[in-house]
Amino acid sequence: MNVVPDTSVVIDGRVSATIDDGQFEGATISVPEAVVAELEAQANDGIETGWDGLEELQRLADLADEGAIELEYVGERPSAIERGHASEGEIDALIRDIAEDLEATFLTSDIVQAEVAEAKGLDVEHVTPETREVDVGTLTVETYFDEATMSVHLKTDTVPMAKRGELGEMRYKEIADEPLDEATMDEYAREVVDAAKESSEGFIELSEPGMKIVQFRDYRIAIGRPPFSDGIEITAVRPIAQTDIEDYENAEELKERLLERQRGVLISGAPGAGKSTFAQAVARFISNHDYAVKTMEKPRDLQVGPEITQYTELGGEMAKTADALLMVRPDYTIYDEVRKTDDFEVFADMRLAGVGMIGVVHATRPIDALQRLVGRVELGMIPQVVDTVVYIEAGEVNTVYDVRTEVKVPAGLTEEDLARPVIQVTNFETGEPEYEIYTFNRQVVTVPLKEEEGGPGSESGVDRIAKQEIEREIRSVARGYVDVQLKGQNTATVYVEDDDISSVIGKGGGRITDIENRLGIDIDVRTHDENPNYGAGAGGASANGRGGGNSGSSGGQAAGQMVTPEITSRHIVIPVDGNHGETVEVQAGGDYLFTATVSRGGEIQVSRGSAIADELEQAIDRKDPVTVVPS
Repeated sequence: MNVVPDTSVVIDGRVSATIDDGQFEGATISVPEAVVAELEAQANDGIETGWDGLEELQRLADLADEGAIELEYVGERPSAIERGHASEGEIDALIRDIAEDLEATFLTSDIVQAEVAEAKGLDVEHVTPETREVDVGTLTVETYFDEATMSVHLKTDTVPMAKRGELGEMRYKEIADEPLDEATMDEYAREVVDAAKESSEGFIELSEPGMKIVQFRDYRIAIGRPPFSDGIEITAVRPIAQTDIEDYENAEELKERLLERQRGVLISGAPGAGKSTFAQAVARFISNHDYAVKTMEKPRDLQVGPEITQYTELGGEMAKTADALLMVRPDYTIYDEVRKTDDFEVFADMRLAGVGMIGVVHATRPIDALQRLVGRVELGMIPQVVDTVVYIEAGEVNTVYDVRTEVKVPAGLTEEDLARPVIQVTNFETGEPEYEIYTFNRQVVTVPLKEEEGGPGSESGVDRIAKQEIEREIRSVARGYVDVQLKGQNTATVYVEDDDISSVIGKGGGRITDIENRLGIDIDVRTHDENPNYGAGAGGASANGRGGGNSGSSGGQAAGQMVTPEITSRHIVIPVDGNHGETVEVQAGGDYLFTATVSRGGEIQVSRGSAIADELEQAIDRKDPVTVVPS
């Protein structure tokens, strides 16, 4: 008797089990090289089924040595093209062809393979896939947790570590005396994966070569294997607290705001601050008040009730998940986490379609969450996408912002013709505006309306932006050192070299009047000899590194990313690594040149022929280092 097994039955270990039962004892087992190639590729990629299949081949070799069967390997290894089309059934077809050529019994645990083989007239033996009995009472990984443990971190040849403590006061500490060896780590990893496969309380969220993410009960467990990681690593995380929205300050106001109508909310905070815990509390609250709530997560680890359906990526894309959700039409969707540009675009699309959206975002300051939308969403649409920002710190609601648009003259400017749409960010508790976001000279600026910390003499955000813009305008016509000092909210004194006085003022004062009208600020132009602080290193913004301090920084040059601009026929292109959608300062030789927003493509373009471009080209010609500094 001749038997040809396919890949599925080798992985399941049912070939040797069937032989042990006596059904195929004494038979010739013809293993196709295509099966060996599949198992080898899976094992090389760190996929456990590959190793399971190779172990089964070793068992068959042992049975052959004992004389229980005859073992042979037949056929040719599949080509790269055939392996590339394995998901379309090319490898399966090769294996069936071998069974047909040998007139052998085709052994499989794949029901699709069995049906196709029978349709083609093969003698088919279909066996039910093996179900391993797995004790899912308690995983070994779970024994490392106590009531104060948020996450456990295990790695080959490393002492087990854990994050333990209260929210906002977590400590990363050793929780054992001895490191774990590779065999122990492999056993732990297999136990987790087996439990996820066999238990109704778990599932495999992600399975890629070298990485598996499992959701088991309340635990999210990530398993890394070589070559993806440099050793077997297991990271298990669980929520350590479950709260209700009433447990937070401003609960009544927040509840009224959420139930008033569907809103766009960003829940922000640093890692471990309690963002997801708060998001869970919000999800339960609005679900209990007659709103249909869904979640979008990758991985799915929010702890919510069964009435809230949790969705992950559909076809590998959250955009497809969003399309499906728009057909379901939930009242609110919890998006955990919003990180990449695609995530923000999906969030915005769903919000503009009328779905209430609550996104979880990493941010170190409350305003940072909102600034991550700049460049990703059209500026004027931001308040329609996000009207509430909740900042979580140490498990508590630290700040709540209300976001809305007003047409007004931005703070610090007075001319009526400077009125424009301004995004006003107001502290929900005090009712006081704290930031304004608007376009200024074609750049998006975020201006704090309160003085920065550092004492009464510290420079406000409005002052800093004003000084930078005045300096930029004056430097476009002055050749020497420029020092800007603000004398009031709407007045400034500019000190320039003697030779530059006439250029800056212009014929009949026309040039300085044009600058004043553009900026909405009265400017008094004087020489450096009239500056009482000249040479003392105080006050103004340095234009070329001689004399006063560096514009836009305090106490020295700000750290920045060194860049290499490219000059094309029409633009100067500045490539930026990171900071996509963020507002940055461009400096040359440590001196401020201009403020710009980094495009989604990771670059800043300056049109040649403009004053800014001329200054930048001159700096490039002088070989001054050009740097990009986050604003």
